[in-house]
Amino acid sequence: MYQKIVVACASVALVAVTLACSSDSDSPVSPSSSEGGASGASADGSTLKASAPVPQSPVNNQQPDQLVFVANKSTATYAGAAAAFAYEFEIRNSGNTATVCPAAIVPGGSGSTVTYTSSCNLEFEQNYMWRVRATNGNARGPWATATFKAPAGGFIRGNEVYDPLINGKTVGDIVGPVTFIPGVGVRLEDFSSYIQYRLPQTLVNGEFSLIITGVATNTEGGKTKVFGMSEGLDDIVTNDRRMTVEKRGDPEGIVAWRFISHEDQVDTEGAEREFVVFDPNQPYLWTATWNGVFNVRIQRGGANGPTIYNKGKAYRGAYDPEPHYAFIGSPIGRTGPDGATVPGMIVRQVWISPNPRPANIGQ
Repeated sequence: MYQKIVVACASVALVAVTLACSSDSDSPVSPSSSEGGASGASADGSTLKASAPVPQSPVNNQQPDQLVFVANKSTATYAGAAAAFAYEFEIRNSGNTATVCPAAIVPGGSGSTVTYTSSCNLEFEQNYMWRVRATNGNARGPWATATFKAPAGGFIRGNEVYDPLINGKTVGDIVGPVTFIPGVGVRLEDFSSYIQYRLPQTLVNGEFSLIITGVATNTEGGKTKVFGMSEGLDDIVTNDRRMTVEKRGDPEGIVAWRFISHEDQVDTEGAEREFVVFDPNQPYLWTATWNGVFNVRIQRGGANGPTIYNKGKAYRGAYDPEPHYAFIGSPIGRTGPDGATVPGMIVRQVWISPNPRPANIGQ
């Protein structure tokens, strides 16, 4: 709407410009992008003059592997304001009646989309909603909402594996008798029990880590194994790309390992096979890494606990099994059952990846 503005004209000696009288003003000044207080709120309660973001992923009950939320950014009602926007994200129950994770505000950054990665612990495979809105200071724009399904709790993709094992299932293949203990992990019942993973891509350099409970210093068997890797499914003992990490029962408490690359073999020999005390009531994070040096570390109590074992050796050549298999426990090799899986150990939160173990996966 145009408004007629009447201006009283006067001649001012020091001003060299004459103002036109009785003119129409058709260029109103743009108001601030935000208005504080209830008086400035829109019908939806928003106080920021901007459009709602547009959720891109996940939407329509999609089930992501990880909790990563992406939305197209809001558009400011008045040009120039959008650069200042940050974005508030919330995860809510399926009925959109309660927030199940603390809200988070992330910078808008550059580009046309904004991304938020959540470390929230959700119930596996349950339906949820997420919402996002632009913010500027104390002002908030309108919400945009989308639906999704929580991750299944594990995945195999490329050269990466995540298998929590606390949700009654595995992304790998089970061999032999096992028992899932809800919220705790999977118990490998005897020497013949193991879980195998076929990696679609070879993991040349990386990490293999997992949490073990239920293991005492003295366990049954001789050269029993906690985890390992191989090329194909040939005998694990003679495999050309063998990687095995052992917690032996005879002698009790001995930790030993072997790693064979394309050009080299490194292992523990003689006095390098160290005695370690284990408490079956304690969790232990076992981590093997390889990137020119093969190293095994054990931490009592999980990732934040003290290191009770740490040993490694440099090797030559690439670790290049094709096809690449990984194991929790071990298949029975030519040395017989008592050189296979540590019987009775309980495993959870398996991570195999070129990237370090994320801090937000369970302990």
